[in-house]
Amino acid sequence: MLQQDPHAVVDVVLQGGVIAYPTEAVYGLGCDPDNDSAIQKLLELKQRPWQKGLILVASDFSQLKPYIDESQLGAEQLQQAFDKWPGPFTFIMPIKPNLSQLLCGQFNSLAVRVSNHPGVQALCQALGKPIVSTSANLTGQDPAMTAAEVILQFDGKIDALVTGELGRELKPSTIIDAISGKILR
Repeated sequence: MLQQDPHAVVDVVLQGGVIAYPTEAVYGLGCDPDNDSAIQKLLELKQRPWQKGLILVASDFSQLKPYIDESQLGAEQLQQAFDKWPGPFTFIMPIKPNLSQLLCGQFNSLAVRVSNHPGVQALCQALGKPIVSTSANLTGQDPAMTAAEVILQFDGKIDALVTGELGRELKPSTIIDAISGKILR
């Protein structure tokens, strides 16, 4: 199902669907981070091992608070993220207890980003929470850069496709460890 309006796919996401949508640099696959069945479906579609963990993107930091344990971060560590958000910077942050392993993988941390992409912002605002974000491609393949490329790899396998413009980033987001400040990618 092709959709231009991010608000039109909210029900699809909340009912456990997997969607594709444009992000800052590539098309992403996403789902409800609070629905393990949806996350499992996304991992199977992408052929991604659960151990690697996933990224959550949000429209603002408050949407990430139910997932991360900010008490393990100092004011300077949080400020480092706030200085770069919204934007193409993903931070690895400690997780709250009992977070789904399908989200964090084999780690005790989670990759999170406050996006500056208008479509991602609108989608997360409409959902009232973050969305899982991983590049729209089978593991090992190049990420989809157009709706047509998404359809080529995932036609009939995803529940909705949000069309629109990619952001202006030429590469995936920079990944930074929030505790150490070390750039990981």
